[in-house]
This record gives sequence, C-alpha cells and structure tokens, in this order.
Amino acid sequence: MTPVVIAHPPSQEADNACGSEPLSPVSDYAESVEPHSRAADNACGSEPQSPGGLGRVGIVACGALALHVSEIANRRGWDVAVHPLPPLLHNRPERIADAVERELDRLAGRYDRLAVAYADCGTYGALDDVLGRREVGRLRGDHCYDVFARNEVADALAEEPGTYFLTDFLARTFDRSVVRPLGLDRHPDLRDTYFKNYTRVVWLAQRPRLSLQKAAERAAATLHLPLEIRQVGASGLERQLEALVASATTPPSRQEVA
Repeated sequence: MTPVVIAHPPSQEADNACGSEPLSPVSDYAESVEPHSRAADNACGSEPQSPGGLGRVGIVACGALALHVSEIANRRGWDVAVHPLPPLLHNRPERIADAVERELDRLAGRYDRLAVAYADCGTYGALDDVLGRREVGRLRGDHCYDVFARNEVADALAEEPGTYFLTDFLARTFDRSVVRPLGLDRHPDLRDTYFKNYTRVVWLAQRPRLSLQKAAERAAATLHLPLEIRQVGASGLERQLEALVASATTPPSRQEVA
C-alpha cells in the first residue's frame, strides 16, 4: 500500500450530491450556474434558468474549478453565472486559449462583464494574450492548483521539486482525466516514461473526506509514488475570486488579478 502522511486529519463528511464516482468530462458541471441557486443542484442537474435573467458577470471557468467557483459565488451571493469548459483541456493546454476565446465571443453581449477562472495552465502566456485584447481578468497562478494554495505549492516544490499535485477534482477523476487519456490503462509501462521524474504525490485537499482520500491513495498507487495529504481548503480560491469579480465590475487595469 502507498504510504500516507496526513498533515491535517481528513473529515468524513458526506459525499456531495453527485457522489464520489467520477462523471464525464463535460457533465461534471452544469453548462452554467445561475446566481443564488444551490450548488449541489447546479452541479448535477441540467442548465438552470434564472427567472430574472442571466447574471451581471459571466465567468468562463476551467471545468476542474467550476464547482468550487459556483459554490463560493452562491454562498457569497454574487450576481454571476459560471460557464465551464471541459476539464480535459488540461491534457492539451495549447488549446485552452482558443477555447476560452471562443467562449468569450459566444458570451459577448450576454453579460455586463466577463471574467475567466483559469490560471495560465500551461498556455505560456497565450491565454493572457487573448484576455489582454479583451480587458478580461483571470485567476493568478501558473496552474489550477496554484489558485487553491499558491504558497503551499511553492513550499512543496522547494522541498521536493518532483512533486505531483492532486486537487479534489483530479483525485476524484484521476482514471478519467489521467490514466485513460495517457493510455496507462492499456500500456502501464508508460508510467515510467511520463512520471519518471516525480518522487511523491501531494493531495491539496479542499474538502477532505474518506472517499476522496481513498481516491488519492489509488492515484498515488497507480504512479507508484508515496502520498502526502495537505488540507488547504478553498479560501485561496475564494480570495482570488472576490478580487476577480470585483475587477469584472469596473474597467480592469491588468489582465491578471493580483
């Protein structure tokens, strides 16, 4: 069994309304999440329709962040609607900027302002080029896991550069998001090719619970790496979202939220 080091003991709260079984890449989240609706309903149901019309701010979100974004927005009462893009775009980061650009064009005129809940996510500035032309802000960071725990990620990489990070989403969907797309289910020998430079897995737990811990353990075991669990919550994402939504209501001076 993969060794587990738990920095903070995980709680055993009930699974979310969708259960612990990974969903399909597109159906993990509703197409849009209306303001003030219940996150659990939005995440598992069809596209909701707001009786008062769409929200004032439209957020184009990475599918791996969309549920967290909608839950925070609902709890804070922000007048936003979340439009997720497929999480598997992370396997082809060169396509992210174009996908975001198409979605921004599709949503143009439907909202007073738009914002993007992505980090750079391996686009090497291509996403910022798209957003800069439109004066649209995004989340701060190089990768999606940075938005949850930027300082913890930096510290972990300083301690051990060969760290592979899991978020709750990636732990839950590891087979669908990593194993099958990389062909590890058909050619397990490729593991050493793809992951030979990694020395450990760190799960940045937003909502630690037993089902997700088991999923993170399975992911680490698949990679033949030890697992560490660090409870980080979602406060880092919430702070960034607050700044992002605020910047989306006034003319932004920068393309990245500080």
